[in-house]
Parts: sequence; structure tokens; C-alpha cells
Amino acid sequence: MLLPIAAMLASTIAASPSPAVLAPLKAELVKKHGAAQKPRIDRGVDQVASLWRKDDGDLAAFARDAFIADPAVLDATFARFETSFEAVDGHFLEIGRELRRATDLDVGALTPIDPMLAGYDASAHLTEDLFTNKLAFVALLNFPLTTLEERLAHGKEYTRRGWAEVRLTGRFARRVPALVQQKQAEASAAADLYVSEYNLWMHHVLTEKGERLFPKGMRLISHWNLRDELKADYADPRALDKQRTIVRLMQRIVTQEIPAAVIDNPRVDWNPFSGEVTAAPDAEVEANAPAKAAKADPKREADVRYTRLFANFEASRLADPYSPTAPTAIARAFDIGAELPEARIKALLAELLESKRVPEIAAEIEKRLGRKLEPQDLWYNGFVPRGKIPEAELDAITRKRYPTADAFAKDIPRILEALGFPKDRAAYLAAHIVVDSSRGAGHALQSARRGDFPHLRTRIEKGGMDYKGYNIAVHELGHNVEQVFSLYDVDHTLLAGVPNTAFTEALAFVFQGHDLELLGVAKPDPESERLRVLNDFWMGWEIAGVALVDVGAWHWMYEHPKATPAELREATARLSREIWNRYYAPVLGGKDSVLLGIYSHMISYPLYLFNYPLGHLIAFQIEEKMRAAGKVGPEFERMAKLGAIGPDLWMEQATGAPVGAGPLLRATEAALKHP
Repeated sequence: MLLPIAAMLASTIAASPSPAVLAPLKAELVKKHGAAQKPRIDRGVDQVASLWRKDDGDLAAFARDAFIADPAVLDATFARFETSFEAVDGHFLEIGRELRRATDLDVGALTPIDPMLAGYDASAHLTEDLFTNKLAFVALLNFPLTTLEERLAHGKEYTRRGWAEVRLTGRFARRVPALVQQKQAEASAAADLYVSEYNLWMHHVLTEKGERLFPKGMRLISHWNLRDELKADYADPRALDKQRTIVRLMQRIVTQEIPAAVIDNPRVDWNPFSGEVTAAPDAEVEANAPAKAAKADPKREADVRYTRLFANFEASRLADPYSPTAPTAIARAFDIGAELPEARIKALLAELLESKRVPEIAAEIEKRLGRKLEPQDLWYNGFVPRGKIPEAELDAITRKRYPTADAFAKDIPRILEALGFPKDRAAYLAAHIVVDSSRGAGHALQSARRGDFPHLRTRIEKGGMDYKGYNIAVHELGHNVEQVFSLYDVDHTLLAGVPNTAFTEALAFVFQGHDLELLGVAKPDPESERLRVLNDFWMGWEIAGVALVDVGAWHWMYEHPKATPAELREATARLSREIWNRYYAPVLGGKDSVLLGIYSHMISYPLYLFNYPLGHLIAFQIEEKMRAAGKVGPEFERMAKLGAIGPDLWMEQATGAPVGAGPLLRATEAALKHP
């Protein structure tokens, strides 16, 4: 438990001087620098005072020396901050990337120190050091620190330089001690490693009747590969048996009824329906099976999943006293991370979940399947061409084309040109992206300084990149292309990136939606466009409920801060059932299903999942604009170079309208009217 640490840190919480104490200082500075500087002085002094501690010294003496009235000196100071932080942030990111290399990448067995290296945050002391040496206070004294309400109300009036100033001071809106940041890094790294090693050998997962339906050697990470295998099975003659087995397996993971002995172990067989665990016959064990015990131990995993989730919560909660404008991790996720209020995002999710289009789409899916829908149809993918192509065919294509990470890297220019990027821009982008073989499902890791490159991580098995890995790789490539443009081609490096995570997910979804075209096995036409719209809606509807479970679990933890992992497990399962029964059971059946709790992001990426449904809405708006322009490439570049301005402002400049569900809902209604 981290509560003793919280008590130890109590003395580090700032106690702001009263307005009466600050008034004489403000008057003195106005007299010295002139009445025209009064608004800046009043705001700057208040900003400094809100984070000043007794051991920081004499606040008045600091303000007298550090307030900058000369516009030329102010401009030079801003420029120096910008170049300095690009270097500092960039190099710290590189250090972290190297320390996590063994746990992130498929580079062989872990050594005893690799998890410790991954959990070490070399930059943990940076923010506190910048406050201690007063650089943070110089920024706060001279540049505006805005609230979310101010940015929502006045963001359209800010210049590009004004937005860059907002990002400069925003990094100092909280003064979180290094110990807290280190605890957060340790909790995150432990959860990430747990997830990246959570594999199931599917040849040893048996159906309800005890059959083996999955091929030897199929090792799927939870949840990503399990979900993608379920999607791929629609083209299989034994689709229902396979899918029902995966659904049962997923439910066992959520409720932690999965035996610990079967995780990443091809030497035992498991029937997720009966719970029976048996030693796998020698003839069924893979030739490359790792050295695991074949002991048929049915003992469950013992709430490790929820221990990791609660550890992330406890570490995040340590930062609460240092975040006066966003005093919970939930508030920080929405108000600081997303820069959109929680209520607004939940309202957008409700528009999807409660849409009258849901039963209409469900009816069309039932016609296509020739049966009533079941819980696995949450991930129905028959609207897209890959739903009609056996996974084995796609695997054969991708394994032949991409036997190694280097093979995918060499094909990036062709991929980008196929998406409409001019040849020179495709070459430019490819030269700025590094491709690695991932230990986990895959991810994109940005760079933070010009001269360093973003990394694309995707899973490549011994026989080459399967379709699941390829699909993820195309998604991550979208992230990387955005990361190159929004760092190397943005006018202010303080604006590097996009407004929030949902935007980079949206841009990655645009790439991912073209994956089969890029393989040469699909071509767009009016009917495929209609089906694309229905698929976009169904994916957004699916992940909206998952996001509500994620956010709901964090609200529950804040309401029950002394809960045990077992209590958190029960609460998460209960929340999953409630949301399922309200929105999904009327369409998919399976009353009381806990399926919405399966996403691994809940464990390793705190409060991340709401970015996906939001990203689907944003992606639809973006791609509508791109299609109207005729090509993905040039429009993608134009949008990515807008940088990290406010979400609605970015969207208005990119597409002409703020973030909303309306475009997708209207297009879905039209698609249903014209089958």
C-alpha cells in the first residue's frame, strides 16, 4: 500500500500566500514596469504563488528579478525554453526507450534486472528540479497558465505562439514530487510487463466438448489477439464453436477464474467451460514449446489482473494533492489529457450506445449470418472485406511479404505512396520511422526531438508477420506518420503532437482502414463504402461500452480507496454486467456477460479506453474530409501539422466542424436506407 508514502509527502504540498500578502508585491511590480503590464503581473504572481513552497525562498525577491517586461527579451526567453525542452524531453524519452527495450521488444529472455530497468523513470526528478532551480517559476511568472474553461471559451482567439505558451506553462500546472512519478512509472511498467506476457496457446484451449479447433503454435496475447482471432473466425466453418470458446476464455480472464498454470503454457490443456486442466499429450506439445511445467493445477490466477489495476490507481492517486485544478486521475485524464470535459465525452458515447441505428444494423448482421446475434458479435467484422477472407490466406500473404521487421520497414514507401503521399514525402517519412519486433501486441513510440525517430513496434512470430501483426503494424504506422509530421514539420516544437490521444488514434484508424487495399486483396466501390460506414459505427458502439467500464472502475476505486483486489474484481465484473445488460444484451443476448471488461488497456494504460470511441468519431470526420479531397496523403499531412492546439479548434481547422457524433450518425442512417 502507498498510503505511508502519501503521509510522508504531505509537507511537499504548496500553501499559497493569501491575496492580501501578494497585493503589495503586485503593486510594486506595476509601479516598476507600468500599468500596461498589470494584467500579466497579477496573473503571473498568482500562478507562481499557487505552487510556491516555504523552502523555495523569498517569493517577492524572485518576482522582482524574474518578471520580464521587455517584449524582445520575452520572445528570446520563450525561444530558449522551446529549444531547451525539446532537447531535454527528447533525450529523456530516448533513455526510457532504451531502458524498456528488453521488456518492449522481442530480444530474447528477460534478465533479472530488465523489469527494474523498465520501471525506472530517469526523468522523474525533472519537474521538481525545474521548480527547485526556478525555471518553472520563470515560465509561470511570464506566460499564461490557462484553465480548461478558458481554453474552451477563448482558444479560437489564441495565435499559434499563444497556444505554444499554453503548452509551455501547462507542463508546470502541477508540481508532482519525483517519488510520486517514480511510483507511477514502477506501477505502469509492472502492469505493462504483466500484459505483454499474457499469452494463451490456443491449440491447448479446448471447446465445450473437449475438441482442439485451433492450430498448433497459435499463441495469442490477451486481449488484442484473442479479439482479432475471434473476428477472423467468421470465415471458418467452425466459427461458432471457436468464437464461443474464445468468449468463454475471455470471461474467465475478467473474473480471474483462469488457472495460472495455463497462461503462456503449451504443456497443459484447458477447457474454459468446465475449468478442467490436464497435462497435454506429448504428441500435442509444440516443438518450440518453452520449458514450462506440465502440472495440471486448476488453481486460479489469484486476482493478479486487479492487483495491477489497483496498483496503478494507488500510484496515480499520490499525485492528487499536487493537482488543484484536476484533483483526481479521472479529472486529469479528461480535463488535462483529453482537454474535453468528462460529461461531454460521456454524452458522445451515449449518442452511439442509445442510437436507433443499433437494432437496424443488428438486423442486417443477422441476415448476413443467418442466425440470431450472440455476444461474440460485439466484434462482428463482416462489413469489411477481411471478414470474408480466411485468416490463413491473409497470414500466408503477410508472412511471405514481411518475414522480418526490416521487410516491413523497406515496404513503407510503397505503402505510403499507395495512400496518396507523393513519392518524396513517402521517402521522407520512411527515413524517419524505425520498425522493431515487439514482445507484446505492438505500439507506436513517438520521438520528442528532431534528430530522433519514432518507433513502430509490431509482433512478428517465427514464421513471419501474420495478418494480426500486419493489421496492427498499419495502425501503428498511422501513429508514426502523424508523429513525424507533428514534430518535424510543426512551427513550434512546444505544439508537437495532436490535441489528445483520441486524435492520434483517429489518424491511425484512417491507415488501418486501408490495410487490405494495401495488400492488394480489396478495392473500394460504392457498396464497400456503405459497409465501411456501418463497420465504423459498429466498432464505435462496441468500444463505447468498454470505455464506460474503464471509467466506471476508476470512479469505484476512488469511492473505495481501501478496497482489495478481490473486491475490485467483483466491482469490475458487476459494472461490466450492468453496462452489458443495459446496452448490449437487448441486441446480442448473453445476459450478465462480463465481456466488456476484457480489454488489457484497463490494466496497463490507465483511463485510456475512452480515446478509442472518441477516436472513431474523429476518424470518421477526418476521413470524410480526406475522401472529399480525393487523397489521404496530402490531407493527412495538412491535419497532422496543425499540432497540439485545442481539440475543437483542431477539428474545425481540419474538417470545418467541432468534434461530434453527428457525421457518423447521419452517414449511418443514409447507409441503412440504401442497401
